[in-house]
Amino acid sequence: MRCDRQVTTERCCADGWGLPDPSVLPTIMQGRSCRLDLQRPLIMGILNVTPDSFFSGSRAASVEDAVTRALRMQADGADLIDVGGESTRPGAALLSEQEEIDRVVPVLEALADRLSCPLSIDTNKSAVARAAVAVGAEFVNDISGFAFDADMARTVADCGAGAFLMHTRGRPEDMQADTVYEDLFAEVVDYLQRAVVLAEETGIPRAKLAVDPGIGFGKDLAGNLEILSRLRELHALGLPVLLGTSRKSFIGRVIGQPDPAERLSGTLSTIALGVACGVQIFRVHDVRAAREAALMAWSVVHRQLP
Repeated sequence: MRCDRQVTTERCCADGWGLPDPSVLPTIMQGRSCRLDLQRPLIMGILNVTPDSFFSGSRAASVEDAVTRALRMQADGADLIDVGGESTRPGAALLSEQEEIDRVVPVLEALADRLSCPLSIDTNKSAVARAAVAVGAEFVNDISGFAFDADMARTVADCGAGAFLMHTRGRPEDMQADTVYEDLFAEVVDYLQRAVVLAEETGIPRAKLAVDPGIGFGKDLAGNLEILSRLRELHALGLPVLLGTSRKSFIGRVIGQPDPAERLSGTLSTIALGVACGVQIFRVHDVRAAREAALMAWSVVHRQLP
């Protein structure tokens, strides 16, 4: 795999609030059989079918509980729902492919005919992605940007799914062991660009791709704040940007809230900031509050109703 194209981040910024030139912002993202309209901010609801995700309020204890939570998120305005069967919090242990499949497939099957919004599978394992798409997932959300599983890019291409490609350094069990970078932002952009090149070379169209800088994944407080201060520069990649800050520990450090349950206000601030910087998709635990914050910020930036 080669990455010959150099990304120049300076070209994408405009005046005013700093919103990137609309000409560099994609207007759609395609899934396996759906299209996401990116004209306004989209909200991706988090549905964790796990016993150990860092925010206990996001965990579904059963298929029935997961269905109830998903339907509530849809009613609250979720544009898509991301189903995960393995915790990726710092220090989380690896799960076997079969155990992850056993957690997510029954939920996806139960939701496929109950939801009008599309589903995404949060996994870095190709076998899990294949099983999830077979029962209705439209997108694969891979925290490794196709780096952990050599078969993932080919699997996504063969399944025809859309993909969210994230930057990380190391796996969840050890990713916070080394958060020192010579140039953090340059490394994030290069990593994402290489993931995009791999995706395209494997046969995944650009219209099916989005990028995620990986807030909290192999980054310390200063690194997370740097990325948030430079979000608009990510649009030089020419793809939709997904931002996942919801209730994360760096927010707790900034506002003095060690309990994830008390970090909603800090989360909403990062969402408003993201909208002002042209971020188009937000991965969140609190769908209604996030949607309202995003739409309010969008209306201010664009000076019109959403």
